[in-house]
Amino acid sequence: MFNRTRKPKRVRATPPQREPPQCTAIIHEAALRMGFGGREVARAQLDHVMKMSEQPHVAVRVIPFYGTAFPTVGHGLDYAHGPVPALNTAQLDAAHGSELIDSVAQLAKYRLILDRMEQATLEPAPSRDLIHRITQDT
Repeated sequence: MFNRTRKPKRVRATPPQREPPQCTAIIHEAALRMGFGGREVARAQLDHVMKMSEQPHVAVRVIPFYGTAFPTVGHGLDYAHGPVPALNTAQLDAAHGSELIDSVAQLAKYRLILDRMEQATLEPAPSRDLIHRITQDT
């Protein structure tokens, strides 16, 4: 006779769910139309941007070609900020690699640039409409 006993399952305590941080992506229309990697890759990337833009904590804003002039840093810029200003950080992607910036004066400069760039963008709903049209053209 074969006796089989079951071990009780371990119950894991799951940490409480936290709200995801708010994220705003500012993308120039030119970047959406570049098509790196071919048609299929470009379409998959645009579909992913559209899917992410539907998340409640994500705002995708597009700077259209027909928009006004806007200040730019000339390379990729990630700006992380939160409730503790001393921890704010900007990351610049340059030819020589990434550079992390945490000085108050430089952060203020990059925050101003981002604020001006955001003023040149479409609101999130029209941005999604434009991305959808670009996806159809791709």
